[in-house]
Amino acid sequence: MPPSGSSPALRLRGLSKAFGAMWAVRELSLEVPRGTLYGIVGPNGAGKTTTLSMATGLLRPTAGVAEVLGVDVWADPPRAKALMGVSPDGLRLFEHLTGREMLAYVGALRRLDPAVVEQRLGELLTVLDLSADQDVVVADYSAGMVKKISLAAALIHAPALLVLDEPFEAVDPVSGQVIRSILRRIVAGGGTVVMSSHVMELVEGLCDHVAVVAAGAVLAAGPIDEVRGGRSMHDRFLELVGARPDSGEGLSWLSAARP
Repeated sequence: MPPSGSSPALRLRGLSKAFGAMWAVRELSLEVPRGTLYGIVGPNGAGKTTTLSMATGLLRPTAGVAEVLGVDVWADPPRAKALMGVSPDGLRLFEHLTGREMLAYVGALRRLDPAVVEQRLGELLTVLDLSADQDVVVADYSAGMVKKISLAAALIHAPALLVLDEPFEAVDPVSGQVIRSILRRIVAGGGTVVMSSHVMELVEGLCDHVAVVAAGAVLAAGPIDEVRGGRSMHDRFLELVGARPDSGEGLSWLSAARP
């Protein structure tokens, strides 16, 4: 059970990560309130994946603190990770297991009763439209199916905090709508979801809080209506990251007359 109290679902303080002389994330601080669907947006290379990896115990930070519901992720990893479900982007899964075997294995790792695991994995496979492929090894899954089985593995222990890195990438529209419904249901039940994305329209239509990250730092964060300031999330994002307007110069050869 998550600790009681008023601690935010996720608190990052001065989180930093250096790869040699390059800082991917530098002194990033962020608080995610409980019961929110929180979007983290940013351009490619902004540090979103690095930040979430440090926050969930997958990548040791160079400096800073990450807390999940008041539990220090790096000081007490088992307790913190028991509170989380994580679906990273690009991290290899147990590819030589079938979808069903993978979920059963993850349920056992989470120390769930076998009967509970069997019930939950059956429901997850059905809802995420993976039942027909449950006996296929994960190595043979499409990119979208890998996303869905990774989500199912993150959900099977009903975590208090769900952290998803690009959860809708490569997912078809029908499955995407199912995933949206699942995330909204988690939040309606008192859970918290943190998801990264670079698709502004997706975050604007789904999330109630947002943080804009660029160059490893938070440029703006809070309730999405406050961050938008009366504009679309797309326009506000471009303003915050300092996107250059299209000057129309260069690449003139693309519009050259063709025979």
